[in-house]
Amino acid sequence: MVDFCTKRECLSREDRLRRSYYEVLRDELDQFVIGYSLVGSYNNFLRMRTPYPFVELRELKPRARIPSIEFDAQNSFLIIFCEEAIDDKHKKYIRYFDANKTTKTNLLRHKYFPDVENFNRNIKYFETDQFFALLRSLLPVDYALLIQRNRQKRVQYALTHFHVRVDWPIAEASEHLARYLRYISKDLYEKGDKYAEDLQKKLFEYYGVPVMSGGRRTAAAVAAQYFRQMDGITTIYVSSSESRSLLRIDENGVSKAVLVKVAADKVKYLAELAGSSQNSFTKNYVVARRRKSVVCILHVRYDYTSHAMPSEGGRLREVKPDANWLTVAEEQILPKPSVLHKAPIPYKMIYTSDG
Repeated sequence: MVDFCTKRECLSREDRLRRSYYEVLRDELDQFVIGYSLVGSYNNFLRMRTPYPFVELRELKPRARIPSIEFDAQNSFLIIFCEEAIDDKHKKYIRYFDANKTTKTNLLRHKYFPDVENFNRNIKYFETDQFFALLRSLLPVDYALLIQRNRQKRVQYALTHFHVRVDWPIAEASEHLARYLRYISKDLYEKGDKYAEDLQKKLFEYYGVPVMSGGRRTAAAVAAQYFRQMDGITTIYVSSSESRSLLRIDENGVSKAVLVKVAADKVKYLAELAGSSQNSFTKNYVVARRRKSVVCILHVRYDYTSHAMPSEGGRLREVKPDANWLTVAEEQILPKPSVLHKAPIPYKMIYTSDG
């Protein structure tokens, strides 16, 4: 949810144009990260001749438990994409310094960029042809990659830093969210330790992440809450070797994309939903074929329940640990990342026995 005057209708005409540009770039980034996180990982498993560990549909339900098994073949990363340039005052909690700027000197020191001898400083800018090559080469790096607006007058976005740590304490992030939702008035511990622990668990649920998540997903949830303090919008992408999913957190909430098996006899039905032939559906939506099924990309968008929205009239209220904060709002089969002319197909799988 966009807070206060960061909503589009509250912006000047100039800032609305900038918001539109940001959203166009975000659409491009969406396609890249889906391809790298999901399709790229599937191909990794194929090369290793290892069966792909498809996500169980029950794992996509709100508050679902995810098996804590890490898969080396799964591409994992964390990207923070900011609409605005981050002010230096935030360096206390967001660790981006001169030492981890995307400069040739730093990349040589850390040996992250494979073709660093031919490094051109302009390739860090989003509109250059080699931007995604640079991004791809740095995605395996620990912690986060930071893409933000250039501080110059021209509206331009760049991959400015790598190995970016988010050091805001979970307790402070939980307190910030709980105050906003009016579960506390000031302090996280004002109603006792057990209440504070419940609120910290709810922070993770709010961002679609299990409580006992690994480092990248925990960092994503904390970063998402921290960046809500800034004027512009922020989009966070996290791909996890445990969840085998791509989680996106933005101003509208939480969504996930995963690879799913769709029974071969459902292809005709999906093609009809798409208004196309079975051949066209296979060409544009099928990532891989299997003996009795095809592999597609399922996108799930979640909505917040009333428990995860500000209370009416700003009244203080009590947190209910057993109440769901997220609900499944929309399920779609996405076109393959390279496909421009096809739209997502609405298709419910999570609460059915299909797939």
